[in-house]
Amino acid sequence: MNRYAIIDLETTGGSAQHEKIIEIAMQIIEDGQTVNEFQTLINPERSIPSFITRLTGITNEMVQQAPRFYEIAREIIELTEDAVFVAHNVRFDYGFIQEEFKRLGFTYTRKQLCTVYLSKKAFPGLRSYSLGNLIRHFNIEVEARHRAMADVLATSTIFSMILQKQNGHESPKKLLQAAQKNVSLPPTITFEQLEELPEQTGVYFMTDKDDEVVYVGKSVNIKKRIKQHFQNINPKSNKLYQRVHAIRYELTGSDLVAFLLENEEIKRLQPEINRSARHNSFPYFTYLAENSNGYLVFDIASNTIANRKNRRVLSEHASYLSAKSQLTWLRDEYQLCSKLMGLDKSEHACFEFKIGKCLGACQQIESAESYNDRVMEASQYQNRISPPNLVLIDEGRNSDEIAVVVVRNGNYFGYGFVGSDVGYQHAEELAENVRKSSFYPDQNTIVKRFLQNPGKIRVMPLKYDPE
Repeated sequence: MNRYAIIDLETTGGSAQHEKIIEIAMQIIEDGQTVNEFQTLINPERSIPSFITRLTGITNEMVQQAPRFYEIAREIIELTEDAVFVAHNVRFDYGFIQEEFKRLGFTYTRKQLCTVYLSKKAFPGLRSYSLGNLIRHFNIEVEARHRAMADVLATSTIFSMILQKQNGHESPKKLLQAAQKNVSLPPTITFEQLEELPEQTGVYFMTDKDDEVVYVGKSVNIKKRIKQHFQNINPKSNKLYQRVHAIRYELTGSDLVAFLLENEEIKRLQPEINRSARHNSFPYFTYLAENSNGYLVFDIASNTIANRKNRRVLSEHASYLSAKSQLTWLRDEYQLCSKLMGLDKSEHACFEFKIGKCLGACQQIESAESYNDRVMEASQYQNRISPPNLVLIDEGRNSDEIAVVVVRNGNYFGYGFVGSDVGYQHAEELAENVRKSSFYPDQNTIVKRFLQNPGKIRVMPLKYDPE
């Protein structure tokens, strides 16, 4: 059985996070027959802007006695159960419904179809695929535009025409399958442009109408990742849908280089929609603090914005074990105290003190001044890469080149591409082809992560520092 819920909303504005629904209508279709209809005004518990009233005719007085969303939420769930959510620009309507349920503490999930996308595939070549233009183009009778039920009935008529339409060799079934994989794209991005994107590793840049970069991302399959952005319906995807005007990319071949370039470009460009430089890739960080006795202590925390606030972050890690291993190495290298490193949770002296490897900071035998000197020395090397001079060799952008990443004096230095047929014999020759990049501390974390699991990456020691 094919079951569809064709839905339209009227709202107080365009942002699902900040605005509210003032009217909802839906038509339930099973096997081509209308089996139910539902419509109601909704009290948004806020005033309706005057321009919305002019557009829809819905006034504050009209919604004053209307049900609030929570009073009709169960009915929406039951009516759309086992149905595909259909709307003209489904991202808008589905996003508002999701947000209203989120405010109630529930997650609302349905498969979606967008009649904008379907119309473009079924009726190519039209000047515009807005609902108003389609109504005019197909001479669809509508009693009251910008009222929910009137727009539902118009959308339903268009949807029925689409299902009856044979678009070349594409059957309606295949059309619907394609639509569920490609919800909606920004108006200035065509499906042809999307299909031309490479299925290769690199960094992509999404720009607005003023050519300002609003989002930077990386992927081993650029086309697939960008499709995923616009298949999702969430606050970030909605921002991308609203802001993105064009997409460009830079191939890297190497996944390591893609991570490094993405991180550098986010820091340099500060794109509006990149809230952080991939902190979620490294869910833990180590930091330095001072305890009540004046001793500097290391600790590990989950990598969230709240946890990072007002803390001196030393290094980021892909796992808790990685962070713990780093602290263990620093403890052994600088004769630090397990208790003050967060590695020993016992109430008594640390184990290392008992075997003579801790100088007694946990018992306040060693002075805070003496201990803190070693802690500060250790913290300076906390995020260093070891061995300190390396060349990492990875896949290039094509079969004729390789990617080269250089580590100098324990820090990431830069990357470059060199011909794979030259036959370099020494790491020093490769390093000479690499220019210095801007340095940010978390780039060391990226390199160390790949060094822990290098895969196909070849690692060579450097005998001198490249200049």
